Amino acid sequence: MHRFILVARQTAASLSCRGPGGCRSGPQDGALRGAAGLAAARPPSARLPCARLPRSARGDAVRWSSAAKASAVKITEKASREKILTLESMNPQVKAVEYAVRGPIVLKAGEIEKELRKGIKKPFTEVIKANIGDAHAMGQRPITFLRQVVALCTYPNLLDSPSFPEDAKKRARRILQGCGGNSLGSYSASQGINCIREDVASYIERRDGGVPADPDNIYLTTGASDGITTILKILVSGGGKSRTGVMIPIPQYPLYSAAISELNAIQVNYYLDEENCWALYVNELRRSLNEAKAYCNPKVLCVINPGNPTGQVQSRKCIEDVIHFAWKEKLFLLADEVYQDNVYSEGCQFHSFKKILYEMGPEYYNNVELASFHSTSKGYMGECGYRGGYMEVINLHPEIKGQLVKLLSVRICPPVSGQAAMDIVVNPPVPGEESYSQFIKEKESVLNNLAKKAKLTEDMFNTVPGINCNPLQGALYAFPRIFIPSKAIEEAKAHKMAPDMFYCMKLLEETGICVVPGSGFGQREGTYHFRMTVLPPVEKLKILLEKVKDFHINFLEKYA
Repeated sequence: MHRFILVARQTAASLSCRGPGGCRSGPQDGALRGAAGLAAARPPSARLPCARLPRSARGDAVRWSSAAKASAVKITEKASREKILTLESMNPQVKAVEYAVRGPIVLKAGEIEKELRKGIKKPFTEVIKANIGDAHAMGQRPITFLRQVVALCTYPNLLDSPSFPEDAKKRARRILQGCGGNSLGSYSASQGINCIREDVASYIERRDGGVPADPDNIYLTTGASDGITTILKILVSGGGKSRTGVMIPIPQYPLYSAAISELNAIQVNYYLDEENCWALYVNELRRSLNEAKAYCNPKVLCVINPGNPTGQVQSRKCIEDVIHFAWKEKLFLLADEVYQDNVYSEGCQFHSFKKILYEMGPEYYNNVELASFHSTSKGYMGECGYRGGYMEVINLHPEIKGQLVKLLSVRICPPVSGQAAMDIVVNPPVPGEESYSQFIKEKESVLNNLAKKAKLTEDMFNTVPGINCNPLQGALYAFPRIFIPSKAIEEAKAHKMAPDMFYCMKLLEETGICVVPGSGFGQREGTYHFRMTVLPPVEKLKILLEKVKDFHINFLEKYA
C-alpha cells in the first residue's frame, strides 16, 4: 500500500510541476525526489494553483494517475509470494475427513435459504433441515428445571429471587460451590467439577440397578464427541500392518470415520443386518476382524446403542455376545449410548454395556476395557448447544489413566455451563421435590411425542412404493432404503455424484427438504438410503413426509 501511495504521489507531483500554470518547471527526477515531501509541506494556499489545471492537463493527470495505479498493482503482484498453507501442503489426514451430516447437501440448503430471503422464487417457501438431530432448532421446548438451574448458576443474584424453586436453587448452590470463586466463568479441573462427577456416578448406579460407579472413572466432556475422539487418540498407534484398526458399524455416525481419518487409523467396517432390523451379529464381527488382521491391528470395537442412523435397540443377548467377543479377541470397547433415553418400541429396553458387563461376572468385569458415553444433546433434553457430556472409562491401566488426564488438560476443561447442564440430566428432581411434577410432565411429553413421530414416519414411508423403512425402535432418525432407477444412477454418475446424493439434492431443490444421503453413513454396495430426523413438530412432519412421498413417486416416474 505504501508503494502505491508513493508512486501515485510522485506521478501527480511530476505532472503538476510540468503543466501550464503549474508551480514551476524543473527536471523530472527532481520533481520525483521532492514530490511527496512538497505535497505535505506546502500550505493550502500554495497548492491552489496546482488544482486549477486546464482540462487537457487534468485529463493527462487522470490518465497518468491510472497508469500509476496499474504500475502499483503490478508491483504488488510481483511482491506477493506463494501461500504457505495450500491444499497440497496441508495435513492430508484433515483433508481426508468427511462429515456428511454437515456436508455438501447442507451447504446447498444454506445457499437456497439465502436465495429465498432475497425473494428468489422456489417451489417452496422454506427449507426444512431434517439433516441433524438439533431438537430445539426444530421447535422442541427446553426442560424448565434444567434451564432454571443453569440460569441460577450463570447469574447467582437470581438465587434471591422468589421466582425460582428451592430445589433448583439447592442444585445451583452446590454446583457454584464446586467452581473457583463460586463462578461458572472460572476454569474447572480438566476431568470436570468434582461434585458433578459424583452426581454422574450416582446416576449410573441408579440406572444400572446398583452396579458400582467410581467418580474417578468419570470424565466430563464437550459433548460425547469430545470423549470419543479423546479415547481414540490414546488408542491409535503403530505403523504399516501394526497400525491400529477401529471396528465401526456400517451404517455409522460419521464422527467415527472422520476421527479415524484425522488420526490416520484404519477403519474396519462391520455391517448391521438390515433384513433383521439392523441387528448386530457376532459372525459378522468375526468376519470383519479376521479380514482386517491381514492389513492392520484391530484393537477397538465401537457400538452405537440405540443406533444412529439406524434406530435399532440392541437386545441383552446381543450385548452379551459383543462383550464376550471383545473379551476373547482382546478388543477395547467403545459404547456410544447418547440415545439411552430414546427407546420407543414395545418390547425394547435400553441395557447399558456397563451393567451387562458387570452381570457377566468378574472374569469379564475385571478385564474388559470399556469407555461409555452420554450427552446433554439428545434424549428428552435436546440441549445440543451447551456441549455437555461425560464418559466413564473402566479397567484402564493406571499409567494410561494419567496419560488420559494429561491429554484432557491440553484443552483445559470442558465448558463449565455444559457441565452444569449435564449435572441436571443426571441429578433431576425426584418425587417429593417442588419441581418434580412439572419436570416429569415435560420429560414424558417430549418422549411420548418422539415415539408418536417415530411411528408416524415409519408407517408413512412403508406406504410409498420403492421405500422401505425398518421399525424405529429408538434414537431420533429414520434411515429408509430407497429404490433408485438405473437411469437416475447413470445421470448421477454423469454429475459425478453418488446416486443417493443425487436423489437428496433433487429432493432439496424441488421440495426444500434437507436430508443426508446414506452414502455419508456407509451402506452395503448397491443399496441406497437417506437419514432424516423425526424431530419436526407433528404437523410439519406430516407435510414433510407427504412431500417426500410425492417427490419419490415423481422421481420413479421420471427415471423409469
